[in-house]
Amino acid sequence: MKLEERPAASVDLNPKLYEPDVEQEAIRVGFGRGLVEAGRRDPRVVALCADLKESTKMDAFAKEFPDRYGEMGVAEQNLVTVAAGMALAGKIPFISSYAAFSPGRNWEQIRTTVCLNETNVKIVGSHAGVSVGPDGATHQMLEDIALMRVLPKMRVVVPCDSLEAEKATAALAASDGPAYIRLAREKTPIATTKSTPFTLGSAQVLREGADLTLVACGPMLYQALVAAEELSRSGIKAEVINCATVKPLDHLTILASARKTRVVVTVEEAQAAGGLGGAVAELLGEHEPLPLMRVGMHDRFGESGEPNQLLEYFELTGSHIARFARTFMNTRRKGSSS
Repeated sequence: MKLEERPAASVDLNPKLYEPDVEQEAIRVGFGRGLVEAGRRDPRVVALCADLKESTKMDAFAKEFPDRYGEMGVAEQNLVTVAAGMALAGKIPFISSYAAFSPGRNWEQIRTTVCLNETNVKIVGSHAGVSVGPDGATHQMLEDIALMRVLPKMRVVVPCDSLEAEKATAALAASDGPAYIRLAREKTPIATTKSTPFTLGSAQVLREGADLTLVACGPMLYQALVAAEELSRSGIKAEVINCATVKPLDHLTILASARKTRVVVTVEEAQAAGGLGGAVAELLGEHEPLPLMRVGMHDRFGESGEPNQLLEYFELTGSHIARFARTFMNTRRKGSSS
């Protein structure tokens, strides 16, 4: 497959992005708003939840459309199979639970009743990543991106903030076929604006650079932007790509940036094996073998702690990313010149 070059283009960011008082909101809140709006636009949109509608922010939809909401109880396998049946009957079901339980507990049902039959089910995995905090390793779902990315026909979307989650939810409701959207629990900085465009399957260059490419998804996009700002103070111009759609991966945008900078770093709050890091590694390996560093969780589970403490402990903050990227870039350049 021959891939054409695509020129990079910057988009609007929150003007307070690098300020201490940057606005923050939980990504799951944006999903809740988006689901209500999708329900207003299309009467076929229905919502099903596994006894967590307040936590996953389906409660607003349940209140506005009580006849289109179904409470399934703590039965995640049944949650999926009922949704698949409703999709075959012409509905557009969104199903939600904690990501540790869906897709963590019902992956086989997702595989056989949703993906194999290509049913129009939208799976919402909330409370993903180590930033879930005190709930600890059992509830800090880190493997979901890899689990869902490997399924045939499945889209995988990881919004960077609440505004993007709102747009992504509306876009998924208007699209056909299986999809997974990953949500974080805690408030995170809002990096984008209401006017920032969002298109399923498209990555966005949020900050242009020539020395290094940072490809990030989810709340780690903010940390990647902070890292790029820190790197700029030492003369390193990092290009930052928001890869909200991990599958299908935007080959053109990522390859265009990689070919320009020649060094790539991926950033995610998930297992780097099989996640965004795995996807980019596959892409580069097939089309443009280049130095790649994957920042994320590496063959380990999370631990209990406060969200910010855990991000620091697992070295997932902007300052850590900047340090990793600087060292990696310098090492690779020395190696290539020797």
